[in-house]
Amino acid sequence: MAYFVGIDIGGTFTDAVLLDDTGTARLLKTPTTPHDPSEGVNNALALAEQELGLQPGEILSQVDYFGLGTTVATNALIERKGVKTGIITTKGFRDIVLMQRGTGHWVGREMHEISRDWQRRQAEPVVERHLIREVTERIDYRGAIITPLDEDDVRTQVRALLDEGVEAIAVSLLWSFREDRHEQRVAAIIRELAPDIYLTVSSDLAPVLGEYERTATTALNAYLGPAVRGYMTKLNGSLRDRGLNGSLRILDSGGGVITPERCGDTPVSILTSGPAGGVLASAQLARQIGTPNVLTTDMGGTSFDVGMILDYEPVVAPRQQVNGYQVLKPAVEITAIGAGGGSIARVVDGRLVVGPTSAGSVPGPVCYGRGGTEPTVTDADVVLGIIDPEFFLGGSFALDKEGAARAMHDKIAAPLGISIEEAAAGIKAIADHRMADLLDTLTVGHGHDPRDFVVMAYGGAGGSHCHRFGAELGAQSIIVPATATVHSAYGAGTSDLHVSAEISDPMHSVSWTGAAEVFDAERLSRHFENLEAETTKELLEAGAVSDRIVLQRFVDVRFRMQSKSLPVPLEPGPLDAGTLGRMLAAFETQFVELYGREALFLGAGVEIVSLRVHGKGEIDKPRTSRVISAGGAHVPMSTARPVYLGPQLGMAIADVARGTDLGPGDRIAGPAIIEHPGTTIFVGPRQTAVIDDLQNTVITTEKDS
Repeated sequence: MAYFVGIDIGGTFTDAVLLDDTGTARLLKTPTTPHDPSEGVNNALALAEQELGLQPGEILSQVDYFGLGTTVATNALIERKGVKTGIITTKGFRDIVLMQRGTGHWVGREMHEISRDWQRRQAEPVVERHLIREVTERIDYRGAIITPLDEDDVRTQVRALLDEGVEAIAVSLLWSFREDRHEQRVAAIIRELAPDIYLTVSSDLAPVLGEYERTATTALNAYLGPAVRGYMTKLNGSLRDRGLNGSLRILDSGGGVITPERCGDTPVSILTSGPAGGVLASAQLARQIGTPNVLTTDMGGTSFDVGMILDYEPVVAPRQQVNGYQVLKPAVEITAIGAGGGSIARVVDGRLVVGPTSAGSVPGPVCYGRGGTEPTVTDADVVLGIIDPEFFLGGSFALDKEGAARAMHDKIAAPLGISIEEAAAGIKAIADHRMADLLDTLTVGHGHDPRDFVVMAYGGAGGSHCHRFGAELGAQSIIVPATATVHSAYGAGTSDLHVSAEISDPMHSVSWTGAAEVFDAERLSRHFENLEAETTKELLEAGAVSDRIVLQRFVDVRFRMQSKSLPVPLEPGPLDAGTLGRMLAAFETQFVELYGREALFLGAGVEIVSLRVHGKGEIDKPRTSRVISAGGAHVPMSTARPVYLGPQLGMAIADVARGTDLGPGDRIAGPAIIEHPGTTIFVGPRQTAVIDDLQNTVITTEKDS
């Protein structure tokens, strides 16, 4: 038997999927080991061996493909556990990365944070100011050398950084994406003086316009590089020592998987590795069941993450926002708000507020019995009767319902003068409305009709809340995947290889009319040919097969005098005025869909900012035909229990079904509860759930007559 393995290392649990060559997928969970995440991976493999009746250490020799989603880079950034890093930059531009072009006041922040702008704090710098060193050189915007590089100055500044004990150096000179000779010479001098130091060069990593964004990306990459490279080396060695002969691939932020070696070279590529996995798994499922437009919703303990799939492909942003920094690497576009199962509820000035503060996994919700004292969304679900405290995580983790009820009374119900059940219903309603509002903003607010979409809900808490936010949005249906509790791990184990390459070569036309003839089509064609050759080479080196490589071109276009651009797809082959004219027409259409025709700025002319190629190497993988939730305890269950549905509907008796006992074609009318070892699915009044051929739960809502 040959296996595909997908693992996602989360903050609380390490999720695993074991897919065999018959199409059977086994879902596994084990506690994460923060002191050494690779230990959690080995524990998950041991659980798989136990499930299959194999001897310890036997599974890896049968694994053809091993995919991993990891938060190692994200955690190192959040916890500021990167290495001491220095920056070499152009004289006069030392403070670029510290000033953050003003974006540090708002980037990646939620609306409640922006509205309290007086409380703002810029992101903590990853490089101290005295470790940012200037060198004498200057290249202008055309790529012409204005001031030659002073190599003696470079040596002086590099030695000063080495004397400070830096372990990594980032090199980012002004306009280096236009002409990289100075930057590459600085890199050569650094390698000469310190051959073993971790080095990141902006013209290699992100040769694109934007001196702050490019410098920040280069600095973050250097800061995280040694830790990520060390982790990848250790993990790869551990797995190989235990018998892995198949491919090891890491889930990246941009929509696929990359090699561990590439992760070590470009750790900024995996900053949103985990959340991307669920969107990619949803895209796989969308293709199987024929739903081209999907809103993906991942509700975990801390946040509610939303992605979008259009025409079966995840929406990918050309850059990402992480921990207050803009990073010039493509990422599956995910919008998050603080609305997870651990979101804390409080009474503030006589009104109920839910989130964004989270109880996390430690101490966690009150019902976890780990010392939490503040009621959360999960506590509300337990009090309402939606979650069975005896069957949480398949019965392996009993919850304290009485403790949750006491906290609900003391902190919410008594201050507001309402019942415990009304307090819990209020918490759930607020959380559900916040999630529905976000979905509405991402569809209607971006020119999409929600009725054209299905909602896929996953994560530990997604099944308990999707009945409300999906119906409120007006989506076609709500789908809880059979792999919902380990959906990101499933994405890691079934995604294709991914590589992207980008370059900036700004061109502009002062007039919209005739712009296609003004742009240099031949020069653009050469750039795309080089980017495609670079992307193809990397994919082949990663194990892709040449006839299964798919390349897609994008051009970042904007009106002149505007700061934001839109990524516009471009057809393959040689470019001419006709091709560019169609590209500009697509840009106009996209702009109108997003911002409205009244916002068109045709009189300003138009600019091409950057060119980008996304490459995908398709991997042969089994088609999932059966899903088994492994590791659940055998806990007795009732066939019905009371659930409080809010002040209008009051208490109702909901049918209860064990998800593992249901099969394709089974139909359940709401109100009802479907209990799986890793999640609880609630079906609301006037809703019906049907189990489809792939064991997904499809919920539809009765339409108003």
